[in-house]
Amino acid sequence: MDVAIVLPIYNEAVTLSRVFEKLREFSDIDIIVIDDGSTDTTSMLLEKLSPKVVIAHPTNLGYGKTLMDGFEYVIKHGYRYCITMDSDDQHEPAFIPCFLEKLEKFDIVSGSRYLNPLLSLDPPPEERVKINQIITEKLRDITGYAITDSFCGFKGYRIDGLKKMQLTEVNYGFPIQVWIQAFRAHLTVTECAVPLIYRDHSRNFNNQFSNRDERLQHYLEVLERELKK
Repeated sequence: MDVAIVLPIYNEAVTLSRVFEKLREFSDIDIIVIDDGSTDTTSMLLEKLSPKVVIAHPTNLGYGKTLMDGFEYVIKHGYRYCITMDSDDQHEPAFIPCFLEKLEKFDIVSGSRYLNPLLSLDPPPEERVKINQIITEKLRDITGYAITDSFCGFKGYRIDGLKKMQLTEVNYGFPIQVWIQAFRAHLTVTECAVPLIYRDHSRNFNNQFSNRDERLQHYLEVLERELKK
């Protein structure tokens, strides 16, 4: 098997069956689930949905940690590519072929919800757009990557490229570390335009940030810390 879907999950019982139904169209791709300490009925649903692998955290360890564990698995088991997706039904599996096609030439293919405005299905929360713009502009200046959406979790990776990074950021600043380390490892990058979908505006980063400024400050601290390495 050449390709795996790395699917982080935390309390996604409401959307999980729908996401798996769409992913089943790609029968030649393994689904690797990382359940980050879900406290709803996610674990029972996963028994019925039968992904290739479930890596279960006993408690919530963080978004970045779920991806790092997924990456560790696909590296160890000899996959060629992996696709990361969120499990809240805001990423459309129908766009997976775009990632796979571009992974033939690039180390990282990042989904962009802003590359093609015609794909926008829902108005995004204004404060999230603003923070994304601020961080994306800083990363463009530092890395030279022509990215337009630094935080989209819908991404494709060549496993050979992943092996060149030493990722440690367990929280929501994880994408920032990816971009900086990719730049230092001279990885090649492009984007796939994907739909901008916001089904639940109440999602709040697991109550880790009290407001927009606090979240932005966290991202800036991750960026500064990574640049000092």
